[in-house]
Amino acid sequence: MKKISNVFWISVAIVLAAVIFGATAPNSFEELTGNIQAFLTSAFGWYYLILVSIIVIFCVFLIFSPVGALKLGKPDDKPAFSTASWFAMLFSAGMGIGLVFWGAAEPLSHFINPPIAEGGTPAAHKEAMRYTFFHWGIHAWAIYGIVALALAYFQFRKGEPGLISATLKPVLGKSMDGPFGVVIDVLAVFATVIGVATTLGFGAAQINGGLSYLFGIPNNFTVQLIIVAVVTVLFIMSAWSGLSKGIQILSNVNMILAVVLMILMFIIGPTILILNMFTDTIGGYVQNIVQMSFRIAPLNAEERDWINGWTIFYWAWWISWSPFVGIFIARVSRGRTIREFMIGVLFLPAIVSFIWFAVFGTSAIEVQQAGNIDLSSLATEQVLFAVFSEFPWSTLLSIIAIVLVAIFFITSADSATFVLGMQTMYGSLNPSNTVKLIWGIAQSAVALILLYSGGLQALQNALIGAAFPFSIIIILMMISLYISLMKEKKELGLYLKPKPQKK
Repeated sequence: MKKISNVFWISVAIVLAAVIFGATAPNSFEELTGNIQAFLTSAFGWYYLILVSIIVIFCVFLIFSPVGALKLGKPDDKPAFSTASWFAMLFSAGMGIGLVFWGAAEPLSHFINPPIAEGGTPAAHKEAMRYTFFHWGIHAWAIYGIVALALAYFQFRKGEPGLISATLKPVLGKSMDGPFGVVIDVLAVFATVIGVATTLGFGAAQINGGLSYLFGIPNNFTVQLIIVAVVTVLFIMSAWSGLSKGIQILSNVNMILAVVLMILMFIIGPTILILNMFTDTIGGYVQNIVQMSFRIAPLNAEERDWINGWTIFYWAWWISWSPFVGIFIARVSRGRTIREFMIGVLFLPAIVSFIWFAVFGTSAIEVQQAGNIDLSSLATEQVLFAVFSEFPWSTLLSIIAIVLVAIFFITSADSATFVLGMQTMYGSLNPSNTVKLIWGIAQSAVALILLYSGGLQALQNALIGAAFPFSIIIILMMISLYISLMKEKKELGLYLKPKPQKK
């Protein structure tokens, strides 16, 4: 326990204060954080759109730049995990529960309330799919990728500790070893704890929603407490077994289950329409990506509200999650080249997400249009199960989905305990089991308190508030990474340049 840093104690104090406020005065907490979120999205929406677009451009630049050949580690380092396991782990940590939670619900929501077109029309159907691809595609993974790359580069190639603050030394120098560095790392820990707690809350709610829809089990806090307790024991056991065993095995199982569920839905769902919508939406996504990236509707209040509630919300959400996902992806990416890393992180998960939303989103919209059930009247966590109920093998599909959410739940929490252990033990690549146990219990306790107090919405708002200062850190990380990469490129170029022959 001697290796525990000041970041641990400060983070615990801040998280505890936020939770006490949220538990004792949930309405006031929600109002305060809601006002902060509303101000940031309305006053700085342009900033989020421009920043995320710059991040995407920078990631693409790194793929085609000569520095893409540099390895994240020593020249003879080999990847610690197979490509399949690496992809499964980064995907499980990066999206996980979100894909299952929103797979049917988000396209359906956009179909009923589209950004521009009239709701319920063929144009709305196309818009719904295109904007869902946009929100879960390259932009999201570029945010994760740039944070992860900076961490992996400075940790494995430059020998720095695996801390957010360590990536800023080329810009801010030795101040990162002092109190200012602690502040930056505390912000990263706070965002991680809050982000994972809300995800655990969503996971418990969706498991409960599925059990309620299928078997009539009450949808209340008591059932959710039992779900969280069981999953906590499982993910602590996984975390205790180590990264190469627990998370790797669960992530591989997760990917298999997700693929099975998607294939089954593809077969029994509107197969030809799914293929057509996927193809058409890819074309619309590529054709309109620049316009969607900068669209802020300055002269239309209704359209601007939609952008604030979805696009800008998502950009802030991905930014707030980037410390957690970035640190974890960096940890499992040693030995890969920058080009290999960026192509893998930027495009592969985005393509899988596109296929996922094409399958479940198209199926949900078809069920809604059939008119047998009004999916829009259901709670978000029950939409997927209601879609299944309109197709053969509905019980089997629902059970697979519940198991999938449960394992995503475990892998997200498992990954987070590892990341939090790293961040509060001076960037240790192998944080102690005791520290991981403390963070595991703390995460679940936070999720339970928030479920009990009804404060999940307030905490989401707080997470969006935390994204704004961290977005500035991401800018500094990009500048720092660029400076260091160009310096190394110059050094390698000078080293490879033949010496002039003496006459």
